[in-house]
Amino acid sequence: MMETANAASGWIVGITGASGAIYGVRLCESLLERRIPVHLVVTDAGWRVLREELGWDSARRQETLAQKFAGFEAKPRYYPINDIGAGIASGSYRTAGMAIVPCSMGTLSGIAHGASGNLLERAADVMLKEGRKLIVVPRETPLNAIHLENMLKLSRLGVKIVPAMPAFYHKPQSMDELIDFLVGKVMDSMGIDNNLFRRWGDE
Repeated sequence: MMETANAASGWIVGITGASGAIYGVRLCESLLERRIPVHLVVTDAGWRVLREELGWDSARRQETLAQKFAGFEAKPRYYPINDIGAGIASGSYRTAGMAIVPCSMGTLSGIAHGASGNLLERAADVMLKEGRKLIVVPRETPLNAIHLENMLKLSRLGVKIVPAMPAFYHKPQSMDELIDFLVGKVMDSMGIDNNLFRRWGDE
């Protein structure tokens, strides 16, 4: 059963240095459209990808976020990657869960081994220890045995692995439709109702 009001406590969204930063941005937009609070953490490599792929100004981070999400009534709450004392670093801080979109293999490894080397990894560790939802969207190809073993380890811990693999049965006509398909699948895993893509069997 989909949960729409899981929303009250908000979701943590992590964006890392894997290609596909647009997925994380679109997820933030989709949550904000539903008035679901967003706690945003972006790694330094993630900011570089935002600059390279989307043209974002990574030198003026707060100002850039304010500009990019200006059209939304609510704005993401942004946490610097090294702010290890942020609320989301503690299990006593209530959130519905966390989605890392996209998730680099370096971040995946850090989470799988409990490194907690930055705020994003620590927040993911909190999700695991508190038994909250954790969704990762790995974006790498080809995958080596280390990547696969780390994903298997996380999957066995209850982490939902949603690879950045678009489908084509819905006959996408644009890049936006391919992006929305993946984001819709992530939101399904979060338990949030959405109509971002046409489901198999729908007219």
